[in-house]
Formats: sequence, structure tokens, C-alpha cells
Amino acid sequence: MNPTLRQMRAFVALAKTGNFTLAAQAMHVTQSALSGLIKELEQTLGAKVVDRSTRRALLTDIGKELYPLFSQMIDDLDGALANVADHTRLKKGMVRIAAPQLLSCTLMPEAIAAYRARHPDIEVRLGDTGVENVIARVLSGEADFGIGPEREPAPPLDARLLFEMPFALVFPKGHELERQARVTWQDLARYPFISLQGQFTERLLEDVHASLREVPVKPANEVTFMTTALAMAAAGLGVTACLPYAAPLVTLYGLVMRPLEDPVLTRRFFLYTRPGRSLSPAAESFIGFLETFVAGATPTSAA
Repeated sequence: MNPTLRQMRAFVALAKTGNFTLAAQAMHVTQSALSGLIKELEQTLGAKVVDRSTRRALLTDIGKELYPLFSQMIDDLDGALANVADHTRLKKGMVRIAAPQLLSCTLMPEAIAAYRARHPDIEVRLGDTGVENVIARVLSGEADFGIGPEREPAPPLDARLLFEMPFALVFPKGHELERQARVTWQDLARYPFISLQGQFTERLLEDVHASLREVPVKPANEVTFMTTALAMAAAGLGVTACLPYAAPLVTLYGLVMRPLEDPVLTRRFFLYTRPGRSLSPAAESFIGFLETFVAGATPTSAA
């Protein structure tokens, strides 16, 4: 005994209108088709649900019992389908992002604002965190996806490249490096170098020494956040290296950013997601938008 959804819809339409013609119009079918659906329902149930007359269709006792049940089931189903449709049409949804602190106060707010201008009904939550905590937030389910640099060993997540950018040297305005047409890693080695703790500095020094073994680039100070490194550079305590997406903060601190050459060293940032887990339509939409936004918003070299 398994009534079809179409049979139940026909019965509810008939119960609401009490008239085969009006019910058929509501269902957008012919009157004979509606009548056939009611007959099929009665055959499936093994009981009559409607007493037919020339003017009205009257519910039987069984029909009266079934009407509120079928009506509620259809309302619940229609509500659920409408909710799904809102998600797929981006009329509803939430995106949760985990991103490093520096990225969260430079590139990401601009990207989120641009996305919200297109999809105002989607809620976007940005979780700023230390770069080493991005992976943990994705794995725990706190974030739909995370954005972070390449890491060794590779985290147990699916990764897709978001951008690759070259390092730039940052120093105060009026610094003697500002008079040079180009700056190199050899130039950096002549000044106190303010760097970040952890894999940032470890991998950077490995890359520099692999290309310039005779140039000892050693940090004079290692800090936790790039904002601290920029503030120290602004105070004349040294120079630092960062990626071009930090340009808004470099400008805010009154510093100068120049491409670092000989060699050109780059860093890759990835979008990290949990393997085997489908993203919501909102999250998929934001990722697609972010990839396009980053391609247009982040220069391939510091200016």
C-alpha cells in the first residue's frame, strides 16, 4: 500500500476544492486525469476516499482521516524542496572560511564584500586564525574550507591551488633601498631581517640558500604575525619579506614594497577541503568566485 505523491496531491486538491473541475485546474491536468488519479488511490488503499455527486465531491470517513495527514506531508515536502531550491539558487546559505590572520585582514574582506554584493542572501563567516590552525579548523568541521600555504608534510585534506605569488621586500620610505632600480636577496642580507616563526622562515631560508649558498640570510628577529614584522619595519628596526597580497597593510604602515629578485621565490596558497565531503552550493559558489577574484585582484609581482 504505497500511494504515489501525485495521487496524494490530487486527493488533497480535491479535498480543498470539493470539486473535480477546480481540483483539476489547480493540478494543471484534465478532469478525467484527476478522476483517474483518485481511482488509482482508492485501488491502492482498498477503500473509497471520495463520494462523488453531480455537484460536489464529499470525503468519506477514511478520506477525512487521510486529508490532514496527506496535506501535512505535502506541505512538509514542498517546504523542504523550496528550502533546497533556495540553497541551489543562492537565496539562502552560509559559508564558513578559515584563513590566516594576514590574509584575513587584506584580501579576504574585499573578496567577501564583492561576493555579498552579488549574493546578499548568503552569509559568509570568516574565521581568522594562525596559519598553523587553518588545517585543524577544516578537519574539525568548524570551516567549510580553509586557505593556507603549502605545508610539509601535506595535510590530510583535498587541496586545490588558489594562487602563487613571489616574495617582495618591504622597507620604510626613504630607506636607501628605495633608490635602487631593483632589489635582490643579496640586498636583504645587508640589513636586519624581520621574519616569521615556523615553516615560513624555515622554507624561505632553505630556498634562498639553495640558490645563493654564499649569502647568509639570517633573521635578526622572528615574530608570530606579519603585522608585527611590518610595524617593526615601520619603526626602522629592519626590513621584512612578504607576499604582494599584503599591499594594503604595507601602505597603511607607510612602507615600500618592491619585488625581490635573483632569485624570484614564490609561495603557493591552497584551498583546503575535507576529502569525501561535498560542499554546500553556497560554499561552491564562493570558491568559484574567490578563484576569479584572486586572479584579478592579486598581482603576479609586487608593484
